[in-house]
Amino acid sequence: MIITKRLAAGVCALLAALAGSALPASAAEGPPKDSPKVELVLDVSGSMRARDIDGQSRISVAQQAFDEVIDALPQGVRLGIRTLGSEYPGEDKTVGCKDTKQLYPVGQVDRTEAKTAVATLRPTGWTPIGLALRSADQDLGTDGGTRRVVLITDGEDDCAPPDPCDVARELAANGTHLTIDTLGLAHDDKTRAQLECIAGATGGTYTSVRHKEELSGRLKQLVRRSKAPDDTPRPAQGGNDCPSAPEIGTGIFTDREKFGEHRWYKVKVKPGQELRAAASVTADRQVDRDYGVLVRAVGDNGQELVRGSDAGSGRTDVMSSGLRYPVGKAKKGGDDQARTVCLEVSSSFSAPPSVKRDPGLPVELAVDLVKGPDNPSDLAAFGLGRGWILLLVLGGTGLIAGLLWGWLARWRVAVWREN
Repeated sequence: MIITKRLAAGVCALLAALAGSALPASAAEGPPKDSPKVELVLDVSGSMRARDIDGQSRISVAQQAFDEVIDALPQGVRLGIRTLGSEYPGEDKTVGCKDTKQLYPVGQVDRTEAKTAVATLRPTGWTPIGLALRSADQDLGTDGGTRRVVLITDGEDDCAPPDPCDVARELAANGTHLTIDTLGLAHDDKTRAQLECIAGATGGTYTSVRHKEELSGRLKQLVRRSKAPDDTPRPAQGGNDCPSAPEIGTGIFTDREKFGEHRWYKVKVKPGQELRAAASVTADRQVDRDYGVLVRAVGDNGQELVRGSDAGSGRTDVMSSGLRYPVGKAKKGGDDQARTVCLEVSSSFSAPPSVKRDPGLPVELAVDLVKGPDNPSDLAAFGLGRGWILLLVLGGTGLIAGLLWGWLARWRVAVWREN
């Protein structure tokens, strides 16, 4: 009898050990600490009851989109969910403006639990966006991996201070590489301006959502982007001149530029490649009416190679400009070393004295290197390309038209004198 009991106990222990070893490592340990982290921040304030998205309420469209995102979550991404305005239904602003809650912790996702938590949400209270963003930053922690917050809201913050734009600037200045993307379910100018400001301050994106498919598709795209570092903007601190500029490669880079400041970056371009660069400067605060953005490519000898510029007047959110510069293929026996090209980004934004100068305006620089044309002269240095042919045609046409007009004028004068 004793032997039988001991044998049964041994079999049970063996089965338990086998069951434990059969569990996949990812299930036991979850995603590694350096894996990407994303927190979805959902506005559940009272205005989310509005039924203006494909005949459905804003909250139900958001819940359906969350379900799709949770089902399509890429392996290795740690996801969390935070709400604002979901708990307090009363009129006391002091209480309502503290209403933000972490609905699901950042980490490995149990799909059933996460979707059940989202399904229980009902539009309730206020819109403390600034406080929710600060809390989301703490939720993500700083234990490695990319950090992204995706804010879904249908209105501007009604609880400031803290102003959500100021909060976004503070979080960007902390140097923890937090990106905030914003999705707007309402389309008034004030909401759009605030969401663009929040996104621009951290190198994120703003998207205006009008249909259910747009919301779910954009949410999935942003969550996937957290796993694709090439598509995720990377911070880069430009130099004050070409010699002190940091060397960057291809990709999207974010920086900040004070009013009147020039930022420099170095790019290595091999023979046979074409450099393409585009810079965007976000006016995330009040600026004066006239402004412009300049992007220049300069050789290591200080000679300007090509430039691109754009200017405007009146209200703006983003001003962009770009350029293209091809490097010819090396001849046989010639120098085939990569050429150093310095990119200068500057803007002519100005602002009233009452506007904050720090931190500077958000800059996004996109750099790509592609196969260049077989003959670099086919691409004019200042971006006209084969437009030179059109320019010559127009010039010749103008010359001929001028000669004909002059001849006709002289003929009319002669006829008038004869009569």
